[in-house]
Amino acid sequence: MNTITGSASQTRKAFLLAGVLLTNAALHTLMFELLGRMDLPHIATLAVALLWGSFGLYFFYASFNWLTGQYSQRCQQRWLPYVFIGPAILLMAWLLLFPIFRTVYLSFMDAGSIRFVGLANYVAVFTERSLLLTLRNNLMWVAAGTFFSVGFGLAIAILADRSSFENTAKSIIFMPMAISFVATGIIWKFVFYYESGDEQIGLLNAITTLFGQEPQAWLTLLRPWNNLLLIAIMVWTQTGFAMVMFSSAIKGVPEELLEAGRIDGANETKIFFHIIIPFIQSTIWTVATTTVVFTLKIFDIVMVMTGGQYETEVIATQFYKQYFQFRNFGYGSALAIVLLLMITPIIYYNLRMFRKEGRM
Repeated sequence: MNTITGSASQTRKAFLLAGVLLTNAALHTLMFELLGRMDLPHIATLAVALLWGSFGLYFFYASFNWLTGQYSQRCQQRWLPYVFIGPAILLMAWLLLFPIFRTVYLSFMDAGSIRFVGLANYVAVFTERSLLLTLRNNLMWVAAGTFFSVGFGLAIAILADRSSFENTAKSIIFMPMAISFVATGIIWKFVFYYESGDEQIGLLNAITTLFGQEPQAWLTLLRPWNNLLLIAIMVWTQTGFAMVMFSSAIKGVPEELLEAGRIDGANETKIFFHIIIPFIQSTIWTVATTTVVFTLKIFDIVMVMTGGQYETEVIATQFYKQYFQFRNFGYGSALAIVLLLMITPIIYYNLRMFRKEGRM
């Protein structure tokens, strides 16, 4: 008798599960179809979409929450967390994993995504001169951008921590972080602006001519060092981020440890290199790896300042041009995957550091 009752209960729960799944699928499919067919003004379409998103999401969670309540307490404790985080995980998988798999597929196809060409696109990335130039520039961004951002951020954090106007200094240094990178590029474009003739409206050339020197086309003639001028813009914006991170870490150094070093006769230089640096080492690596990821995928500054001309192309701008301008989907996808493969180990290392420190 108990076997028959248990079997009937399992069958009922299976029907309930199927019913909830089908009801949600049917409801959302119907709403999607209706929204696509309705000829409404843009404001009305937006309002319907917002209402559908709000009430549809509520109905989804309420129905699955009710379904979970039909099971035993043990099952509820096991499955209820997945009810609430499951849709978010599926949505993130759809938004992140599906594009990655599609890009990998396109990277093995020709320009029109019609014919399979194997590794030809990847071979081109590492053999064609223009693309090798792109990789060289990215390495310059990674090396110089990370070194100067981390170095200046650490130096300013140390100096500001010992000054009487710490908050004012930090606010000024951090201010560029509040500006978008497109706006930053436009601002600095006027700094490096060159005009043939006597009158110069670019700040750098105005200073140059003030001292009797000839104006320079900073971003067009000084190759490949014009990349360093673009990197300086990134350093200007990222130093504030590094400074805030380092300042927070430095304030966490125990005062007793610093006093012990001074009592033992260590000067401030030795205290900095032998006490402060080892204590904030994990923060230095975190800031450095974060900056490396940022420099690898740099796009806005280069696109606004030079458009990738004058040997300033980087992977992100080359990918954009190949994929969206030249419609070479194979090349563009291969560049995107190369960039992904370069960034993934750094992100993995960052996550390991976070877990090691107990921040995750």
